[in-house]
Amino acid sequence: MREITRDTARTSTEGTWLIGDLARLSGVTSRTLRHYDAIGLLAPRGAGPGGRRFYGRYELLRLQQILVLRELDVPLATVAEMLSSGTDPAGNDAALLAQLLEHLREHQERLLAERDRFDRLARTVAATITALTKGEDMAADRLYEGFDNSAYDAEARERWGDEPVDRSNAAWARLGPAGQAEHHRETAAIGTGLAAAMADGATPDDDRVQALVARHFAQIVVFWTPTAAAYAGLGQMYVDDERFTSTYDAFAPGLAVYLRDAMAVYARVNLS
Repeated sequence: MREITRDTARTSTEGTWLIGDLARLSGVTSRTLRHYDAIGLLAPRGAGPGGRRFYGRYELLRLQQILVLRELDVPLATVAEMLSSGTDPAGNDAALLAQLLEHLREHQERLLAERDRFDRLARTVAATITALTKGEDMAADRLYEGFDNSAYDAEARERWGDEPVDRSNAAWARLGPAGQAEHHRETAAIGTGLAAAMADGATPDDDRVQALVARHFAQIVVFWTPTAAAYAGLGQMYVDDERFTSTYDAFAPGLAVYLRDAMAVYARVNLS
């Protein structure tokens, strides 16, 4: 490789950027970039005159991926774990870019799911604000439109039959508006608690995690009482069905898998 200078580092033909150039492009400080290097998260392509780090096209794309995950509030340790397969000392850029593209598609799906979730909730909140401003009583069922699962009723009946779905719907109706609101608050609290435990590095069998899963199980029992196999299977469905995955991963990327593993532990210990 011929010597890298500041002028050539900025050119797209050379495809390399000095650390200061990358800092200006990305808004990430040079100090942060050096920290990412120190923890093995983003190594530079090499060093130019005076030991100045420079980065290639792949490193720029990897940094974008890091920043996307940080926007989703993923802890650095988790980011490093998620991107661990993206290191290749042999410098096989084609393979690295293929891996990166796959990851970016996954992140795009999560971002779009997060956007859609907040759009639904924002519309519900806006309607509530309008009703309160006008001194009107908003219909109770409209208060929960952001959490509406009625669109999946036909699919549920096809999968599990009419009787279980009717029983579940009846149980939900018996809760009433106040009980339904409390159910949603508990769901959010469990998701938030699990996300925090995962960020802290707690394993699925940790007592803190299992206490949260016990609360999750208690929510399920309101509608039906699963066996050990059924409860573990429900956890697997959270991973297999992208709609459930996006719901849990909205709390933290990877939470659906984390909850599935924790549910499997709970089922084995408490329901077998």
